[in-house]
Amino acid sequence: MDAIRSASAAGIQPAPVLILGGSGFIGTRLTALLTAQRVPVRIGDLRRSEAFPEFWAACDVRRQETLSEAARGAGALVNLAAEHRDNVRPLSRYRETNVDGATQVCLAARNAGVNKIVFTSSVAVYGFHPYPVNENGPLEPYNIYGKTKLAAESVYRAWAEEDPSRTLVIVRPSVVFGEGNRGNVFTLMRQIASGYFLMAGSGKNLKSMAYVGNVAAFLAHTLALGAGVHVFNYVDGPDICTGELVKFIRSSLGKPVKTARIPLPVALAAGHLMDAAARLSGRRFPISAVRVSKFCASTQFAAELAGQSGFSPPYSLREGLERTIQFEFAARSMQP
Repeated sequence: MDAIRSASAAGIQPAPVLILGGSGFIGTRLTALLTAQRVPVRIGDLRRSEAFPEFWAACDVRRQETLSEAARGAGALVNLAAEHRDNVRPLSRYRETNVDGATQVCLAARNAGVNKIVFTSSVAVYGFHPYPVNENGPLEPYNIYGKTKLAAESVYRAWAEEDPSRTLVIVRPSVVFGEGNRGNVFTLMRQIASGYFLMAGSGKNLKSMAYVGNVAAFLAHTLALGAGVHVFNYVDGPDICTGELVKFIRSSLGKPVKTARIPLPVALAAGHLMDAAARLSGRRFPISAVRVSKFCASTQFAAELAGQSGFSPPYSLREGLERTIQFEFAARSMQP
C-alpha cells in the first residue's frame, strides 16, 4: 500500500487492485476506502456494482476467461467472492465457487504476473470451541462453508509456496455486520425494532463480531505486507454477550429493555419447523435451526496478530453497532 501511495504522489500511475466480489457488502466498503486514498481499483463480480459501476467488469471466479481479463495488469488481487449463506442449493455451489474458484484465481494470478493475493477466509474453519481461538487453533469446520473455505486456503498456500517473492494474506473475519448488510446481526436488529423479539437461550453466550468499516480498513492495511504467508483472525473486541447485545440494540432504538425468553430446545424446534416450511414453500425465513444454534452458541476468537501488524481500527465495536442502527432504523425507531 505504501508503494502504491508513493507512486501516486510521484505522478506514476500504480497498478490497480483487483477486488473480486467487489460489488458486495465488504467489497463496496473496501473500494470506497481505497479510492478515497487514491488507490486505483478494479471490481470483478457477477453482479454490477451499484456504488462504483465505472470500476466494474463482469467476472466469474469459476471462469478463467473472465478472470484473465480482469487480472491483466493488476498489482494485487483481493478475493472476496464466495458462497456463504446457510441455505445455498445445490451444495456443490460451495465447492465450485470457494474451492474451484480459488484454483482459477491462482491460475489467473500466475498468468498475469500478480504476486500478491489477499483472501478473505472465515473463522468457520475452526468450528465451535469453548474458548477464544487464535490463528493456531484447531481447524475443525463443522459445515460445508467452513470446509470449503479451509480447502481454498490450501489452494492459495500452494500458490504462495511456488515462489518466495509472492505475498499471501489470509484473513479470517468473525461475523461481519454493518450498514447495508442483511445477515444475522441485521436480522436480530430488525426483530428487536419490530417489537416482537424473543430471546432464545440464556443470553450469556459471548460473541466475537467485526464491523465492516474496520474489516475493510484491515484488508487495505494488509496490502502493505511483504512476501510470505500471513494469516490473521479479525474481530472487534471486547466480545459481548448476546444479552448485552440485545440490551444495547434496544436502548439505541428506544425500545423497552425487558426481555422475554424462550428455552433453547423450544427455539431449535421452531427453527426446524421453519426449515421444513422453507423446503416445502421455496421461501426464505429469518429463523432456522442453524441460525438458532449460532445465536445461542459462544463463538469467540482471538485476533492479537492483527494489532501486532500495526493496525488500529477506526471504530470501536459499539460505534459500529450504533452507526449500523442509525443507518438502518433511525427513521423508524420511534414507530411501535
